[in-house]
Amino acid sequence: MATNNRRMSGKKGAQVGSGGQRRKGLEGKGPTPPAEMRKGHKKNRVANAKAKQAVRRPTPRGRGGKSTSELVVGRNPVVEALREGVPASTLYVQQFIDNDERVREALQLAAERGGINLMEAPRPELDRMTNGLNHQGLVLQVPPYEYAHPEDLANAAYDDGEDPLIVALDGVTDPRNLGAVVRSVSAFGGHGVVVPERRAAGMTAGAWKTSAGTAARTPVARATNLTRALEAYQKAGIVVVGLAADGEHEIGDLEALGGPVVIVVGSEGKGLSRLVGETCDYRVRIPMPGGAESLNAGVAAGIVLYEAARRRA
Repeated sequence: MATNNRRMSGKKGAQVGSGGQRRKGLEGKGPTPPAEMRKGHKKNRVANAKAKQAVRRPTPRGRGGKSTSELVVGRNPVVEALREGVPASTLYVQQFIDNDERVREALQLAAERGGINLMEAPRPELDRMTNGLNHQGLVLQVPPYEYAHPEDLANAAYDDGEDPLIVALDGVTDPRNLGAVVRSVSAFGGHGVVVPERRAAGMTAGAWKTSAGTAARTPVARATNLTRALEAYQKAGIVVVGLAADGEHEIGDLEALGGPVVIVVGSEGKGLSRLVGETCDYRVRIPMPGGAESLNAGVAAGIVLYEAARRRA
């Protein structure tokens, strides 16, 4: 009997209550994350390897060159970029992140679109990637934009049996204005937008969002020197029309808008630069009875594109 008591004394006796631990263990932990986000899963290892290779791989240059990759930082900006169809290569998610509504939506949108690597990273790594910005545990990598060459826009129009309708931007530095112009070009049947390589807005995530998805089908070309690009268009038989508040012609009187044309839009404050203005075949103005001094690039381009489309109809 003594031996039996010694055996029983080593066993753990019943405890009074569980401190709520059993109830907590039964609580749900939210939806199961995608396989790419589950640590140790084969798809997670593959996604991480692809993401690392994408960062290390050198970017080949096309005829118009490529921009550098961009990071969209923060929960709301990331969700909005994914909603608007901004191209993305990798969605970085902080380890042990609070799984709120925006995080779940970002993961769902990335999974639905496909082709976006999901990569889990510790907070210090995301801090390093974003230079200490408030990323809130979500970082979206936007791949470099592949620009067309200015010649490609005219050639594509001629291949389709159409007169080129192109917009060139001179000194426009706000990506949202670029996105708005891309949207207008798409709406009125234009063939693309030309931007200078330096001191000009490029196709960033902000430009993609403002274009409302039209950037996927409307090419943007980048010119090393805008004046030389306009001169090349002129040699190809395309009329170059510049918008200027003191232009000699009104848009409603310019018959050249019905043929092959490049419409040049300057910045809202400075307008066309001197060399670009001197290169234009015509300088036209938009009548503004309300007395406004100028219009932003997106609005001005839309008005002239409408007049050009009306003449071509």
